[in-house]
Amino acid sequence: MTKEQILTQIREIGIVPVIKIDDTADAVPLAQALIDGGLPCAEITFRTDAAEGSIKLISDKFPDMFIGAGTVLTTEQADRAIAAGAKFIVSPGFNSKVVKHCQSKNVPIFPGCITPTEIEMAIEHGLDTVKFFPAEQAGGLSMIKALAAPYTKMTFIPTGGVDTGNLAKYLEFGKIIACGGSFMIKPDLAEVTRLSKEAVKIVKEVRG
Repeated sequence: MTKEQILTQIREIGIVPVIKIDDTADAVPLAQALIDGGLPCAEITFRTDAAEGSIKLISDKFPDMFIGAGTVLTTEQADRAIAAGAKFIVSPGFNSKVVKHCQSKNVPIFPGCITPTEIEMAIEHGLDTVKFFPAEQAGGLSMIKALAAPYTKMTFIPTGGVDTGNLAKYLEFGKIIACGGSFMIKPDLAEVTRLSKEAVKIVKEVRG
């Protein structure tokens, strides 16, 4: 999959569920609940020891599911995520070493950027899409619009504080290709599916 194809798929889905999995036994059932809700996509964070195994289990069981790795802080984590089947990498901040490493492997990376300086670093590294994290705490949509004004070619994936209450507001802005969020992730898998369907409905209402 090329970078352009991956960006197109993320834009079409409109939402990237952000998942922290503590036990690999939960990985496949949770992925199934997301798929049942119309969200064949997930960013599995490297905040737990179960991340790598969960990515592999989901990738093997659902090869068409769009799986990425989040909270990637080192090149070693990036390598493990890619080997397990991650199609894209997400980091909470901008780490030049990790960005260059992923680029050398032709794997898209979306580093967290919330300041003009960080965005210029991203541009210097040839990136045109970044994660805006933590979105709500860093000024939300108004901050993204302010940053998008001088950096006209940059697009954003806001994550942090995004839910069904403000999802439509974010997606209505053309520089936002998708939103990341964990609001649909609940212990009750039926609730995961219900909230996923609700989110997908919002995406369709905004983007048609």
